[in-house]
Amino acid sequence: MNKKRIIIISVVAVVIAGAIFLYLKPFKRRNKSYSEIKPATGTISSDIRLTGYVKPRNRLEIKPSVAGRIDTISVVEGQRIKKGEIIAWMSSTDRAALIDAVRTKGADEIKKWEDVYKPTPIISPIDGFVIVRAREPGQTIAQNEPILVMADKLIIEANVDETDLKHIKLGQTVRIFLDAYPDERFAGHVEHVAYESEIISNVIIYRVKILPMKTPVNFRSGMTASMSITINKKQDILILPVSAITEKNNKKFVLVQSNKKKPEMREIKTGISDGKNVEVLSGVTENDTLLTSAKSYAANKRNSQSAS
Repeated sequence: MNKKRIIIISVVAVVIAGAIFLYLKPFKRRNKSYSEIKPATGTISSDIRLTGYVKPRNRLEIKPSVAGRIDTISVVEGQRIKKGEIIAWMSSTDRAALIDAVRTKGADEIKKWEDVYKPTPIISPIDGFVIVRAREPGQTIAQNEPILVMADKLIIEANVDETDLKHIKLGQTVRIFLDAYPDERFAGHVEHVAYESEIISNVIIYRVKILPMKTPVNFRSGMTASMSITINKKQDILILPVSAITEKNNKKFVLVQSNKKKPEMREIKTGISDGKNVEVLSGVTENDTLLTSAKSYAANKRNSQSAS
């Protein structure tokens, strides 16, 4: 009987020990799943993000004054041209027919009629550059058909929601990124904000034109661009990772390590945010230690390393 009693007691002890182990194990995991962070002093910029397209500020189709045949074109796509520069020569329909008729009579006869019946010059009306060479020498062309398409400058046009319009100012610095060249950044400024709204997908928007400080050689009409405009920037402020904050009933809380056994859920007031970090106005100080999940901690660490 004593042996049976001892065996039963031993089995019960093992079961109880196992139950205690299994009960405590999740708490150990839970404790290990949190990391400690402290509020820090830093800088936050609040930005507006825009998407737009590269396009000519002024797009001009160069069309002949008469129908006829193109003799020569002296420019190529991308070439810069001064106002008043001759960019092509063409023969009217009558001149082209006459020159063709005397070709069998020899070079002297051709030269005679070429001197008498001069070709028509095509002159650039603006300072700009060629974005489309629509025709080639030898082709016939009507009066309403373009030989070339020119632009004075390439800009980026973006749509701004009416709720964000109050943040957009003429002359504001804009950071520009092209989808075609994601590793390059270009500087520009807000050149024009439309006075008349448009409705796109039941949303009221205003068109904003952004002019690059210097037009990059890899700008092409029709490219997709992403832009960022800083509307608020604060330095030497108390900041926290957004992921450390919990929201409930339109209030914001953080988990603070306290002298007590149980951490304290404390309400805080926040200011501007850049999407990763947020300004802390009240509720915690640099001396407080906060608890955040290990997953969030790792993400915050990656964000801070990529930002640096």
